[in-house]
Amino acid sequence: MKFFIFYAYTDRPPTSNYTNFQRLLESILTQLFSNTTNLIICGDINIDYLKTSNYKFQLDCLLASYNLSSIVDFPTRITGNTSTAIDNIFIHRIKNNDYTVEPMINGLSDHDAQILVLCNINVSNQETSFARKRIINSDTVAQFKLKLSHENWSDTFAGENIDVSFQGFLNTYLRIFYHCFPYKKVLNNYSKKAWITKGIKISCQWERDLYKLCKTSHDSNLKYYYKNYTKILADVIKTAKRKHYNKLYSCSKNKVKTMWNLLGQKQTNMITRMKYS
Repeated sequence: MKFFIFYAYTDRPPTSNYTNFQRLLESILTQLFSNTTNLIICGDINIDYLKTSNYKFQLDCLLASYNLSSIVDFPTRITGNTSTAIDNIFIHRIKNNDYTVEPMINGLSDHDAQILVLCNINVSNQETSFARKRIINSDTVAQFKLKLSHENWSDTFAGENIDVSFQGFLNTYLRIFYHCFPYKKVLNNYSKKAWITKGIKISCQWERDLYKLCKTSHDSNLKYYYKNYTKILADVIKTAKRKHYNKLYSCSKNKVKTMWNLLGQKQTNMITRMKYS
């Protein structure tokens, strides 16, 4: 069975036309729905599911025709005066009979995140867990230089047409390069952030706890303390990163290679987070 997660984010104000929203949603569900597809809808729908309303009733009726129902029954947006559940997740409860859902305060928005965990689901191994990497070491480099030295370049430099000569040179060069430095299938190494210490983990947890307190408190001293604490923690994390990477660079025998490896690892981690977020 394949999964299809439909992220339905809407910036629709409460006074806008709800009928258009429901008509568009129904059109999308009609195209995606099938017995072999496990649909999951999540996002900010601007309908408070902690209260009874006509919009909530209409949306429940529509999604029930596709065997989808709401599973978020806790506040997702808490301010000083209001507590609403306008962010929601809709799943097929029969296909996903073993699940848990809980809030997560991330501090990035006035909306809390929701974590859905689906149990007893077989997920195939991701092909992206492997990557192709060229074999470049002292032996292959020596072989590359040797083959270049044995190549006859007289025909390449004897031509009168520069473009033709360059193309001939490039073809010969790439042929030797690809032969000496073949691709090898390697497992991607998504290493953990080695600069994260036990103290930083404890401080980050305390920062999250302070954020929860500040959301429901009007104490100006607490908010001032939280603001200064986050600033200090950001400086500590930045310093820890700098010391870690400086140590790797200073202890390396091949500093150029180490630098490129660190840059490549940073880019890979960014792509991974974007892909699986």
